[in-house]
Amino acid sequence: MTPPRVKVCCIQTEAEAALAVRCGASALGLVSAMPSGPGVIPDDRIAQIAGKVPPGIATFLLTSRQQAPAIAEQQRRCRTTAVQVCDRLADRDYAGLRQELPGIGLVQVIHVTGPESVDEAIRVAPEVDALLLDSGNQALPVKELGGTGRTHDWRLSRVIRDAVRVPVFLAGGLTATNVTDAITAVEPFGLDLCSGVRTGGRLDQARLDPFMEAVWRTG
Repeated sequence: MTPPRVKVCCIQTEAEAALAVRCGASALGLVSAMPSGPGVIPDDRIAQIAGKVPPGIATFLLTSRQQAPAIAEQQRRCRTTAVQVCDRLADRDYAGLRQELPGIGLVQVIHVTGPESVDEAIRVAPEVDALLLDSGNQALPVKELGGTGRTHDWRLSRVIRDAVRVPVFLAGGLTATNVTDAITAVEPFGLDLCSGVRTGGRLDQARLDPFMEAVWRTG
């Protein structure tokens, strides 16, 4: 088994970005305005950090916007290499978003809450470059669009992974102690982590290093 790629999310400073890359991350997540959850930074700081990331490391703009023109406008200001759509895209206008953002990766978050999430993932997968399976809940009065620190039912994530033809990232409550089980259960293309490698809200190398070592041992 090839070890999955690792995306370190909720990056807040250039120093955190550099630390994540040194520790082996292949992608960084930069969180814009959200209804809830950690790691939110202004768009101008996202642009600043993304501009300093070395070539070959992907930068993901996490957006809660739901309209293709608004998402495109935000990405042009932030200048990331990919957009992570954390809520459902209005009218499923992925064609419009691709037309607005040629060459930019499109990643759709699927919040795995039950069997209906499998159906949603299968419908959306042909429209995007990758799926990210997370533990949020869009049905709450204040939407959870990620960063919950909770795991979800990995059996459903495995069903999705086997049913779609695009890469799948697994997110939600991943830590050094459970990541081996997560990889075995789902066999994802990539892993996405935030709270499991932070202390007091800051990226913590003492937690990130064991996580990366556990991932590499799966290879």
